[in-house]
Amino acid sequence: MYFFEQHGMEEEESFQFQRLHSNSFPLHFHRAYEFITVEKGEMLITIEEVDYTLKEKEAVFIFPNQLHKLHTPKDSVCSVIIFSPEMIGHFYSTYKGFMPVNNKLILNSLPNEDELDFIYSQKSFLYSICAQFIKQTEVVPVEVSSKRKIIQNMLLFIDDHYATECTLKDVAKALQYDYAYLSKLFYQYTNLTFTHYVNRYRVSQAAYLLESTEDTVSDIAQKCGYKTLRTFNRNFKDYKKVSPSFYRENKKKTSK
Repeated sequence: MYFFEQHGMEEEESFQFQRLHSNSFPLHFHRAYEFITVEKGEMLITIEEVDYTLKEKEAVFIFPNQLHKLHTPKDSVCSVIIFSPEMIGHFYSTYKGFMPVNNKLILNSLPNEDELDFIYSQKSFLYSICAQFIKQTEVVPVEVSSKRKIIQNMLLFIDDHYATECTLKDVAKALQYDYAYLSKLFYQYTNLTFTHYVNRYRVSQAAYLLESTEDTVSDIAQKCGYKTLRTFNRNFKDYKKVSPSFYRENKKKTSK
C-alpha cells in the first residue's frame, strides 16, 4: 500500500523544512521534490525499490513522483526539505521527464534552518544542491507510466473527497475510466480494495484530528466521512485496535 501526498500540487513556490527524530514513513509519492539529510544516527530510505542506508552528512534527493519510504532501524535525526518544482524552475524544466540513476548525495555541509527563512536564501541553497547532485550522479530519461498517473489521480480524488461520499463509482465517473478496470488496477498497485483503502485513509485522518484537535469524536467522525458514530467506532477499532476515545487519551498521556 502507498499514499499520494499533495506536496507541490499547488503549482506555486512552496518550501517546507522540518526536523524528524527516529521517524518512519510508509511508501508514498508526491509532485514536490524532497531532500532528506541525516544529521545523526542512521536511516534506511527506499526509493523505487532501491535501498539507501544513510549516515551522518549523507542525503537523498528525491524527484517528483518517485515512490519512497523512510525507516529508522535504531535512532536518527534528519532534516527534510519538501519544495515545489517552481522553486527551481530552470532545473525542473531542464530535467523534467528524467530520473536519477542514484538518489544518494554526499554533502559539503548540512542545511541550516536559520539561514533558510528567506526565499532567495532558499533558492540559493536548493540550486547549490542541484549543482552538487548533477556532479555526483547521472540522470536518465524516464516516463511515468500511464497506469501510475491513473493511480495518482485516484489517490488525489480520495484525498479531496474522503470527507464526503467517496466511492469507486464516483472515481470512475470523474476520471472517465471503466469501473472494473480501475478496481483491478487499484488492487494491483496497493494490495487493497478501493473501499478498504478509503476506510484506512479516513481512520488515519481521524487519528491525526484526535491527536491535534479538541473536536469531539462525533465531529471528527463526520469530518472524516462517516455518517454514523457506530460505523466510525467499528472501523477505527478494526485498524487501530482501540476505540477513538482510548486512542486520544493514550496519546495525551504519552505526550506528557
